[in-house]
Amino acid sequence: MSSIDKQEIENFSKDSSHWWDENGPFKPLHRLNPTRVAYIKEQICTHFGKDQQSLKALKGLKILDVGCGGGLICEPMARMGADISGVDADSNAIQVALDHASAQDIKINYHCNAVENLTEQYDVVLALEIIEHVQDPAQFVEDVCARVKKGGLVIFSTLNRNPKSFLLGVVAAEYILRWVPKGTHSWKKFIQPSELSRYLRNAGAKPCDISGLIFNPIKREFALSSSDLDVNYLITSKL
Repeated sequence: MSSIDKQEIENFSKDSSHWWDENGPFKPLHRLNPTRVAYIKEQICTHFGKDQQSLKALKGLKILDVGCGGGLICEPMARMGADISGVDADSNAIQVALDHASAQDIKINYHCNAVENLTEQYDVVLALEIIEHVQDPAQFVEDVCARVKKGGLVIFSTLNRNPKSFLLGVVAAEYILRWVPKGTHSWKKFIQPSELSRYLRNAGAKPCDISGLIFNPIKREFALSSSDLDVNYLITSKL
């Protein structure tokens, strides 16, 4: 299966109970989340002609989050009115997601599964910080895009592969700042924007936006960049 790497699942599973700990092993994702959510909301609302100012801006849209983990993206999507589903191969993460959503009284359809096993299609499919952890990235993109309805959107986010991303995404994040556990990432599995764009086009998707995610050490927060794709980036494509 293209999306299952047993070693990767084991690495994440041991920390699954800490998904909602803002200072735990998933601290970078918590810091990324406000910027990721804002980007996703803007891309979806622009594409589907939704009012971004509405509290239920995503109402009426069926969305899938592939590699949902503990639900950091699913919950804000649900609060904005989306019919959201989350899928992850880590059963521990899915249980954490279910428990947290229940405690917040939020309805989310969570499943422990791989995207290639799914049959439903969605208006929007998200695959955030997951492609760098799968066995076959090209096939994974095919499987993800197959879950998108014609006229829908697919949004990926991942890490670029270059010397700068090795220094910041691996050396700094894992060994100096210790934002994430050592061994979280394999630099060789990072995906360059040109590679991901090619995989998307081969899967029948048309890239329409690519934005970098940069960290401001003074404000200690992430922001979008139209030019700096050196480390983290998001890419939106139309089907």
